[in-house]
Amino acid sequence: MRTLLFLACSATMLAACSDKNEAAEDKLERAAETSATVAGPLPAALGLTEAQLLDADLVGADGKDLGDVEQVLRDSDNKVDRLLVELDGIGPDRYVHVPITGLKPVVNGNDTDLATPLTNADLAALPEVKLPAP
Repeated sequence: MRTLLFLACSATMLAACSDKNEAAEDKLERAAETSATVAGPLPAALGLTEAQLLDADLVGADGKDLGDVEQVLRDSDNKVDRLLVELDGIGPDRYVHVPITGLKPVVNGNDTDLATPLTNADLAALPEVKLPAP
């Protein structure tokens, strides 16, 4: 009986954590979309608009998908200096800041991705960014 109660409590706690994570991700997505709308059609970095940066995937030198751009971040001079990227293939959702330096736009048909010299291991070694509570 105790085991069953423990499992039920664990499942409830996991669901609550998942709901909080999803709410934080939704809030981040709304803020990023609003920022891109306000920024408009002017290039933000790398010759791309903020909306194009948000739509891009981060890819390795081999073209393999490494992550998704979730937010465009600016320095104190309002210049784009880094991107918040959700890493692919690394367990649960994990976010890192990727410097804009070294990234190159790569056009594939109608899609534009951002190529990085960083490897999966390099990205995994970056400090994790915790999303703010919703």
